Amino acid sequence: MPAKIIETNSAPFQSIDVDTVTVDIIENALRNVREEMDAVLFRTAMSPGIREQGDCFPMVANRDGKMVVGQFGSFIHGFMEAYDGEIEEGDIILTNDPYMCNAAVSHLPDWIILVPIFKDGRHLAWAAMFGHMSDNGGMVPGSIPISAETIYQEGIRIPPTKLYKKGVLQSDVLELILHNVRTSEWNRFDLNALVAACRTASKRCVEIAERFGDDTFCTTMQMMLDRNLEAMRSIINMIVPEKPQYFEDFICDDGVGKGPYKIACTWWREGDVAVFDFEGTDPQAKSSVNFYLNEDMFKMFFGSFTINLFDPHILFNDGFYELVDVRIPEGSLLKPKFPAALSGRTHALGRIFDVMGGLLGQASPDALNAAGFSDSPHLFFSGYDKQGKWFQLFQIGFGGIPGRPVGDGPDGHSLWPGFTNVPNEFIEAYFPLRIMKYEPIPDSGGAGLHRGGNGLTVAYEFLVDGQIGIHDDRWLTYPWGVQGGDPGMRSTKLLVRASGEEEWLPAKCDEVDVKEGDVLYFNTWGGGGWGDPTARDPAAVKVDVDRGLVSVEGAKRYGVVLGDDGNVDTDATDALRSELRLQRTAGELFNYGGTIDELKARSLEETHLEAPVTPTF
Repeated sequence: MPAKIIETNSAPFQSIDVDTVTVDIIENALRNVREEMDAVLFRTAMSPGIREQGDCFPMVANRDGKMVVGQFGSFIHGFMEAYDGEIEEGDIILTNDPYMCNAAVSHLPDWIILVPIFKDGRHLAWAAMFGHMSDNGGMVPGSIPISAETIYQEGIRIPPTKLYKKGVLQSDVLELILHNVRTSEWNRFDLNALVAACRTASKRCVEIAERFGDDTFCTTMQMMLDRNLEAMRSIINMIVPEKPQYFEDFICDDGVGKGPYKIACTWWREGDVAVFDFEGTDPQAKSSVNFYLNEDMFKMFFGSFTINLFDPHILFNDGFYELVDVRIPEGSLLKPKFPAALSGRTHALGRIFDVMGGLLGQASPDALNAAGFSDSPHLFFSGYDKQGKWFQLFQIGFGGIPGRPVGDGPDGHSLWPGFTNVPNEFIEAYFPLRIMKYEPIPDSGGAGLHRGGNGLTVAYEFLVDGQIGIHDDRWLTYPWGVQGGDPGMRSTKLLVRASGEEEWLPAKCDEVDVKEGDVLYFNTWGGGGWGDPTARDPAAVKVDVDRGLVSVEGAKRYGVVLGDDGNVDTDATDALRSELRLQRTAGELFNYGGTIDELKARSLEETHLEAPVTPTF
């Protein structure tokens, strides 16, 4: 049975008329609450993944658990259905187990804090936030073991648990949990920061209700949801076709020798409702690349994707969920059966955004993005420093964002718009690493009228012996180009030993021994290009060359020839562009760089030879 909220005041809330000025004031106050949650978290957390990178997702939800403000959608509904217990004022819930909360989170390193907000004995709202912990126990440091076959190998599973009962910390429960992780100090501080952020939100919501009245506060939250519902209704009717359309993309491999894995989706519209059917997606993997995709989580992805694409001024929340029907087959890569391993779900999660882009493009080609929201590459480095103290780094890398109808894709940017890179100075100050290179990879973005963003090459020199783990994708399949644009470059990982020996590493590997003086070149993928490259202004290509984003030779992909003086050779450019236009195939919406069978037939060595990155400083 679902969770039961215990209230000491049974007076019902009333829906009342609220003027638009008051609605706007409360809406902006709640937006500020969401921002303050982040500020509290970033100033009190300890791990670089949360404090510096921002791998966390805050929200404030109404009494029913529908997110009203936040970075991504609500996971409270799934939790409430799964939690068989009572919730009282002062309780604070902690969980991380996807199988125990209807996939409210999708892998164990993400720890959720949920706080019911009470005022005068009545349940007013919810505050919640989850953050990616540096470690969760399990087979490998960082707790994302590639070879895991069950979730039991991925660390401690925390069912929905009262971390605080009626305001009292359950210290024995907390110590039991922290006893099972490698970075107990960081996890303790990060967990306290999550709690502090949610308590701040709770305090602010009560203050708003005290100022405007409980009924006004709750009615306004519903009005904010209704606004989103109507905005998304218009978008869905504009972009989702009534005739079913199909798209597929692939996760390159699972890290243990199998793959690629297909993610297939068909969408269509029935009245005002957008239907997404993932029939045809490959069965669940034996290793950890499965992604337990909660239907509400996909609705959240869809809403975030479309709102940011069509009108970022729309307040993103859960109001539109009734307009989306999501169908995911049991036992598939996106709905694996317990106890399938889930820790490496990042690859499928990122690929979902490319699939949504591919579906959208068929119905609204003018709004089509290329591929590039393809992954969220991870690097792990752990061991003992020269003072004998254990260290453990978890860092998310950035790739090239795709070319878009409105312009070029950003170079070296995160899949998640709220993420930032961990400053190199921070890395070098706290870990035995030296960053030898941190720069865009020239020509890695797909050529197009609007260039795909370049990937990044980051050269890490290891200052002590240790072990590394790598989680990445797009080494086999290309980030596809659209509307005549070329695909982006694929990702590569090159380890140069102190002896000078070079070793290409798989995109997914862990427990790789490194020695002092070894250098890892962590090269991410480039975004696909948008539109015919020969239509790009030659002056813009010259600017890219001057900035080091495109090479002189790479400029020829745009049909642009630069003379010895660095200026555009107009005659040679006109001749080359005429030649290239004759070679191009007109009418192709997508450029995948080859069929999946053709890509599978190419050797790993051929893939690496495409990388224009050489081990020089």
